[in-house]
Amino acid sequence: MYPEWYLRERESGQKSLEENVVELLAERNYTVTTAESCTGGLIAGTIVNAAGASEVLNEGYITYSNGAKERLVGVSHETLERFGAVSEQTAREMAEGAARAAGADAALSATGIAGPGGGTEEKPVGLVYIGCTLNGKTEVKECRFDGNRMENRLRTVRTALEMLRDMLAGQA
Repeated sequence: MYPEWYLRERESGQKSLEENVVELLAERNYTVTTAESCTGGLIAGTIVNAAGASEVLNEGYITYSNGAKERLVGVSHETLERFGAVSEQTAREMAEGAARAAGADAALSATGIAGPGGGTEEKPVGLVYIGCTLNGKTEVKECRFDGNRMENRLRTVRTALEMLRDMLAGQA
């Protein structure tokens, strides 16, 4: 089920990315939340792999439908109509809205097309937008992954956690 690169990282004996992120959050006494569409909770689930996650992760949102994006994390209906669920704007509003809803210092969002179906010429399979908000500053990254569904989801998780780690490190 998991790609070889993911399993190799877990067997390396070094701290995992999620352990590093949880430590950085705990050192700063920050909390994190997630708003996830294409990852379906996998970002939050990966954070929970790290000991101490309960100190930094209070809640997360799986916002697979547009209605859930609007209702749970405040993505505007206009944004969804104009740009679509898979867009930089939606990823930004998901991250910022999740941070507000949870009262968290940081939030990660992911919206995209994991595959194997659902892609179009304009928005192909593997297109993912990842949002990261930290203390009111938001960055969004456009990614184009080329793996199978699970690989695309795992690469999204990794990229999201790397974004948060890098933003936290930039505050040091």
